[in-house]
Amino acid sequence: METAVRTTVDEVLDRVAELEPMIRAASAEAEIERRLSAHVAEALRDAGCYRLFRPRSRGGLELDPVSAFRVIEELSRIDSAAGWNVGIANSTEPFGAWYSDETTAEVFGSAQTVMAGAFFPPRRAVPVEGGYRLSGRCTFNSNCHAATWVLGLAHVYDDGVERLDENGEPVTLMTLFPREKAEIIDNWDTLGMCGTGSHDVNVDDVFVPAERAVPFKPLEQPSSAYSGPSHRLTVWPPVGCNASPPLGIAQAAIDEFAELARKKTPSYATTTLKDRPIVQLRFATAVAKVESARAYLHEAFDAAWQAALDGRSLDLAGKARLQLASSHAPIAAAEAVDLIHSVAGTAGIRNDQTFQRHFRDAHVITQHAFVCESRMEAVGQVRFGLDPNWPFLNF
Repeated sequence: METAVRTTVDEVLDRVAELEPMIRAASAEAEIERRLSAHVAEALRDAGCYRLFRPRSRGGLELDPVSAFRVIEELSRIDSAAGWNVGIANSTEPFGAWYSDETTAEVFGSAQTVMAGAFFPPRRAVPVEGGYRLSGRCTFNSNCHAATWVLGLAHVYDDGVERLDENGEPVTLMTLFPREKAEIIDNWDTLGMCGTGSHDVNVDDVFVPAERAVPFKPLEQPSSAYSGPSHRLTVWPPVGCNASPPLGIAQAAIDEFAELARKKTPSYATTTLKDRPIVQLRFATAVAKVESARAYLHEAFDAAWQAALDGRSLDLAGKARLQLASSHAPIAAAEAVDLIHSVAGTAGIRNDQTFQRHFRDAHVITQHAFVCESRMEAVGQVRFGLDPNWPFLNF
């Protein structure tokens, strides 16, 4: 087991700044190859970017949520694929709390461990002596090429029949298996976020020991390595990891447009973009949308973190607030990018400019299941005193 020296978020951001030229140079290749370049993934691993939430006793940095979000957003400002994959890898890390100390030492105890994973659709787990035989194909496994371990869900089957619990719901396990045991199905062909390599991952009758297949249910008692305040936030830092990349993407669009507006004079015009009132208005509105969404996301998670430090766990209202902030951020970011796109003129449609990529990437993230607009329905239900239709509010 490797133990990391305590590292601050500013130190991680300094490492990211050093990597920025290399990440930018490989960005176009990642878009074409539909996966993050291997040397970029390795550099991010060596910089500790995949271990932001991992406990220090397991070689991680054990950052608070907002500090981790700052790293993810900054990487996303540089390159959407790098930021997203770092966010997704870190979003699997807190689930180590569900496993035994022996398992987390095996899986998370090395600085070489890089995670990937996705929850839908659940695979099939057939009980055998000592564990389960796991089969099935799961979608949207961002970072799968760089990963060494894969996290996923599975339903238990006995003699071909799905096992149900006392409430008539499928018995669900959270499984861990080495990425080398799986097949990556090369099918990530999308409008945006092309460089994330979010392919399907398939396993066929792979043995998973019982200690790496634990019941997926609200956490009652974390393993000792995960007994710090983070476990009181359960699944919500992972959700927030999906909200930070679009803010970084929108910030990149804002920064790049500010430079363009100072020097571009549109066709048939006599003044630069920055001198046009409609441009000034929409640019300022875009800035306000991103800065307010970032402030809301950070404030909501910082308040939850402070409560966790005080020994308090999230109640339903607190979870709903984190969901609302996490769903609002991608929507606001996409709106900001739309505003930039509306005043960028032909620069917004040319493939040799980055504005079109920011536009595509921002809109793709708004469709992610954990932060899409539909999740706000559950927040409204909680605020109205109704039972929410989003099951993760139970965690």
